[in-house]
Amino acid sequence: MKYIGAHVSAGGGVENAPVNAHKIGATAFALFTKNQRQWEAKPLTRETIEAFKSGCAKYGYQPHQILPHDSYLINLGHPEPEALQKSRNAFLDEMQRCGQLGLDRLNFHPGSHLNQISEEQCLTTIAESINWALNQTSGVTAVIENTAGQGSNLGFSFYQLKKIIDKVEDKSRVGVCIDTCHAYSAGYDIKTKAGFEKVFHEFEVVVGFQYLKGMHINGSKKELGSRVDRHDSLGTGTLGLEIFECIMNDSRFDGIPLILETPNEELWAEEIELLKNMQK
Repeated sequence: MKYIGAHVSAGGGVENAPVNAHKIGATAFALFTKNQRQWEAKPLTRETIEAFKSGCAKYGYQPHQILPHDSYLINLGHPEPEALQKSRNAFLDEMQRCGQLGLDRLNFHPGSHLNQISEEQCLTTIAESINWALNQTSGVTAVIENTAGQGSNLGFSFYQLKKIIDKVEDKSRVGVCIDTCHAYSAGYDIKTKAGFEKVFHEFEVVVGFQYLKGMHINGSKKELGSRVDRHDSLGTGTLGLEIFECIMNDSRFDGIPLILETPNEELWAEEIELLKNMQK
């Protein structure tokens, strides 16, 4: 079964996220469990936690249909020890918040070397950061999102994702999220069915579908291999619609949250319906 939704607002409290998802006809959703542009946030209250769980139960959202995203400030591959520890502490807090809310995965951008250390060293640091957080938590899977490779961001190739996973001690609690815009911008030609089949065959060989814990369903404003992260609405921009038809009719993408991060939230209900109607 396909679970389709969007990254909805949790403004006013995380308990509003399932309500906002239901309003747009979503069968999955993503959210920030705290302000994504601040390092620290007030602890979740018992009332907030119970209201969130109650909303999820009311509208039929189970943990495997929800893909929380961590703060954009976090860099688990930071080359400077003090800044790295700050990121690790923030990531641990986010993992713990997911646990409190009964969620089973946390999506995050892997990290950046900031042109101060080698890619290999940065990938190792990212894996060590994941191990550090997993050793202090339980029940929540760390889900690495592929990047467009903009600036010094790593995780833009399947081989880099594999290198991180290889160094994670608990393989049962690590996964990946593939963003269609990021993949295309990183140079993976998924625009046509033939390209889709080739790219995801490579994904299966290099990473493995057992690690796929979610997807971000986005169009791209930029061309193939641009290494620029600019999302676009479905059917506009450079990516077209064929890739999404492929995803919607491929059982390898069943049972995970398929999340829109397209720029016009006024179109989300329409885009969700479009994706649902692509299923044959």
